[in-house]
Amino acid sequence: MIDDQPLSRRLLGTEVLLVLGVSLGASAINSILDIISRLTAVKALSQQQATLNQSITPDRPWLDLAYQLVSIGLGVVPALLAIYLLDRTDAPALKTIGLTRGRAGWDLGQGAGLAALIGIPGLGLYLVARAIGVNTTVVPAALGQHWWTVPVLLLSAGQNAVLEEVVVVGYLLVRLERMRVSLPLMLAASAILRGTYHLYQGFGGFAGNLVMGLVFALVFLRIRRVAPLVVAHTILDTVAFVGYAALKPYLSCYPDAQWSARDLQTTP
Repeated sequence: MIDDQPLSRRLLGTEVLLVLGVSLGASAINSILDIISRLTAVKALSQQQATLNQSITPDRPWLDLAYQLVSIGLGVVPALLAIYLLDRTDAPALKTIGLTRGRAGWDLGQGAGLAALIGIPGLGLYLVARAIGVNTTVVPAALGQHWWTVPVLLLSAGQNAVLEEVVVVGYLLVRLERMRVSLPLMLAASAILRGTYHLYQGFGGFAGNLVMGLVFALVFLRIRRVAPLVVAHTILDTVAFVGYAALKPYLSCYPDAQWSARDLQTTP
């Protein structure tokens, strides 16, 4: 249902900037600074690492678990904020962006297909980018071996998927439609934003996520459901996070991960 007194384009634009400013827009700004830092460092970009899902207090696993769970919980808040704000003009927001449970089987099937469509070429692009020296070595998981490692990685995959697909696809595209932004600009805004907050990985990460963002935006505008995108993103991250954690002992090309608090801040 549409509000009888819709917000002006100026107010909607301000709202979008504020939502992005407390979520993935902030990550994009940090990633731009991070790639500048990497490019001006002594080490070549191809000799650097970008670590996801990193340990905060490796010497105190119980506290590390608390940090991980709090980070995951807080990471979903911007998506909840976006849904809350959408309810003012496009209630019910969950139905508007297609995050309802009524078509679970269809969503799972479509999501799995999208994951295969994006994941296989994406891996190839990453390997090419590494080979030509324009990407870091991405370390998907560095949490150590604990009973809670796999559950936390699964939760992290789900949190990333909900945050990114709700904010960068569902919320942003619906808001841009209300602001009467042209289709090419809508697609560019969503795709470029996704690519930019992955710049901390290098230019391969930027390009791969730019393409993913364009495909996901087009799919959403066609089917008006963000749920399959959440499923696809969750599958992609689960394979990367859990697969790396399981195979790390056999991956001699990956040295022990190095991380810092700043790396965590630039990882969506």
